[in-house]
Amino acid sequence: MRTLLLTAGIFLLLAIPLSSGAVPVPSDPVVLDSGPVQGLQANGVRRYLGIPYAAPPVGELRWRPPQPAAPWTEPRQAMAFGPACPQGGPLENAGNEDCLFLNVWAPVREKGEPLPVMVWIHGGGFNFGSASMEEYEGSRLARLGVVVVSLNYRLGPLGFLVHPKLAAGGTAALPANYGLQDQMTALAWVGRNIAAFGGDPGRVTLFGQSAGSRSVALLTLSPAARGLFQQAIAQSGGPIIGSEYLTPAFDGDPQHAAAMGRELGARLGCDKAPDAAACLRAIPAKRVIAAADCRTGLFDEGLFFAPVFDGQVLPRDPAAALADDTWPRVPMILGSTGNEGSAYLRGETGLDREKYATFLKVRFGGRADEAARLFPAVTDADVAPAIDRCVTVAVNAQPARLMARSLSGAHAKAFLYRFTRRPDTARARELGAFHGVDLAYVFGRTEAGDGYTDVDRELSRQMMAYWVHFAKTGDPNGPGLPPWPVFEAGSDWNLNFADTVRAEQHLYRAQCDFIDQVSRFRPK
Repeated sequence: MRTLLLTAGIFLLLAIPLSSGAVPVPSDPVVLDSGPVQGLQANGVRRYLGIPYAAPPVGELRWRPPQPAAPWTEPRQAMAFGPACPQGGPLENAGNEDCLFLNVWAPVREKGEPLPVMVWIHGGGFNFGSASMEEYEGSRLARLGVVVVSLNYRLGPLGFLVHPKLAAGGTAALPANYGLQDQMTALAWVGRNIAAFGGDPGRVTLFGQSAGSRSVALLTLSPAARGLFQQAIAQSGGPIIGSEYLTPAFDGDPQHAAAMGRELGARLGCDKAPDAAACLRAIPAKRVIAAADCRTGLFDEGLFFAPVFDGQVLPRDPAAALADDTWPRVPMILGSTGNEGSAYLRGETGLDREKYATFLKVRFGGRADEAARLFPAVTDADVAPAIDRCVTVAVNAQPARLMARSLSGAHAKAFLYRFTRRPDTARARELGAFHGVDLAYVFGRTEAGDGYTDVDRELSRQMMAYWVHFAKTGDPNGPGLPPWPVFEAGSDWNLNFADTVRAEQHLYRAQCDFIDQVSRFRPK
């Protein structure tokens, strides 16, 4: 994926894709609680990029809750994205530990009623990614009458390390979930400042995909996040529930995470230091990332850093929270794509029935044979499609249905979907309706020349209309859109974003029912 990690200067900003090729011009300054910012505008949209929403989490602030950003008095040039947070992979040379920045896209308009706000959380397995990636460019959504915000948050071991020596004041509580705390701090910033951009702080929709979707789902369960948003959209991912079927280390267990934290401390030579916390904080971020060597493949083993159910930021038992009809609920859109597992299988070799049996045994233990009957692979050629379907259901579709059921049981609106359209792009021809295929449609990036057709552009128009109408009203249904039934456990409706949008029932019912039975987060 090509990324836009522009760090300074108005001339570099000219490289940001603009749908009509218009040259951006300076926008009116906006005064925030931390100081004034100067952005750019083009094609009817104002954009303010690289706004700090918290202090740099460096030095003594590494592995601590986010702190307020230092104020400024002169107009700050908010014309370039802030750097990505430190990580491995394609963005490893673009990251900087001073990375807690957010971006705002707002329509150019005369003053009027405040607009609904949509806050985007990027994906990447909690170890990779950035809000500056071009597929998340928010201007097309903004032109539909919403204010769009995207944000960075700490990733990998810098965002999710659990280590007993980091506990402050001798407390027994394990400090954790710094990346989620970053997200909540950004949402609090939105509550204080979004009115200056024409947004309504009382109509905030949180939306995200993959790890961003899991973040959205988790924040609906966090007591600390209550009141920070009023609706939520989770695209391919529930509240860690199901993640252990993707990567067994991704199970939300704080004790398991603490063991991996101690292992990282040993790799960095801090396990025997007189002050292990000071030792860890003194090590350069790149060395921490390299020592962790986090990977998110289906067959990868080793360290993995992600949110945990710590009993502070997150409830210790998410299934109990979901089953508690007194828990505050927000309306949600939840869904998955048709081939969630295909991208994880890209480049895998030696996929035979023996390897598949091991895959199932690791994930389902004594019920692996039942899983094999529900996700059958009669020949070696069937293994990849079987794993793809298993990941599609266990990691994404069942957690979405589980959350939809909990909302329905609490008399809150939920709208379930799946996305099965396969555009005529090189990636979709290889991988089908792959994990992340829906991003181009939600952000309106189905341009001509990329293999997208008028069918895709119409589907994108419909998806954007559903998403924006949901942000405005808490219900995606609107004029000219195919009806999207509210989810109920008995009827089990979902909307299929296929070549033609249509409502269907009982998505993967037998397989989802099985995951309900075997999950350690089974419904109470």
